[in-house]
Amino acid sequence: MNEQTPGILLVLSAPSGAGKTTLARRLITDFPEAEFSVSFTTRKPRGVEKSGVDYHFVDTAEFRERLDRGEMVEWAEVFGHFYGTPQEVVDRARSTDGLAIFDIDVQGGSKIKAKHPDTLLVFVQPPSMEVLERRLRDRKTDAEDTIQRRLLEARAEVEKGLESYDYVIVNDDLDAAYAKLKSIVVAERCRISRSEKKA
Repeated sequence: MNEQTPGILLVLSAPSGAGKTTLARRLITDFPEAEFSVSFTTRKPRGVEKSGVDYHFVDTAEFRERLDRGEMVEWAEVFGHFYGTPQEVVDRARSTDGLAIFDIDVQGGSKIKAKHPDTLLVFVQPPSMEVLERRLRDRKTDAEDTIQRRLLEARAEVEKGLESYDYVIVNDDLDAAYAKLKSIVVAERCRISRSEKKA
């Protein structure tokens, strides 16, 4: 029998501008048991970002203390700043049979999967690099060099995601993409091994 742990850990990964955060927020609305994981970071807030909403903004000393206490299920250093995913979100999903949603990159998603093999890895792919570039430009939030860097990163992220993830959703239409994402969660809730845990 395939033993599964209660609760669903759902990782959503995508290049910047592919729409994963919008999809994640819609899941939160439709699934009352869902919790959106807010990562910790040592970088400074940008623009209108708020601590506790976009990230938990902490200094390096506090981040290291949390690491030492085992409070991160995964972490990484990116461009000189630390980013980490809180273990407590995993623990709450497990203890309440909830749905934990992680909006992180492929590297982070793979680390969570290594620790929790029943994690669902879903990659959100833009219809094309041209569409992704247009979306990034339409946001009017990034300088040209930042847009070019994001496009390079996007190509690498798509390649890694398609190699290692469980599901891929092409977001060429937001409603259709969301319907596919929701169906993945509903199907996982119906998995026999999960149902047996509740019996």
